[in-house]
Amino acid sequence: MFAHTPPPPYYAVIFSNQLAADAQGYDAMADRMVELAQQQNGFLGAESVRDAAGFGITVSYWQSEQDIAAWKNHAEHVIAQETGRERWYEQYITRVAKVERAYGFTHSTTNV
Repeated sequence: MFAHTPPPPYYAVIFSNQLAADAQGYDAMADRMVELAQQQNGFLGAESVRDAAGFGITVSYWQSEQDIAAWKNHAEHVIAQETGRERWYEQYITRVAKVERAYGFTHSTTNV
């Protein structure tokens, strides 16, 4: 599902990751992190996908870099990050970008 973001500018945190072969408990943690992120100041939405081999990308959208920093340092999120490095991820990379333009398309189906 698409995140509903305001007109730019805003920020995107792009989290690309590869799950370990044994990622037991990961899904519950990921669900909790989405729930918790939604409660944070400046959170605008998120989009996430994962393939059958465990490669995933989550993009979360934020109003400001300060909001991103606060989320990164949130106590429960810090525990999830540590657990991810210890147990769930083979590899990950986080990128932060400023969104300066956004546009899209919606195919409408109307009967004429």
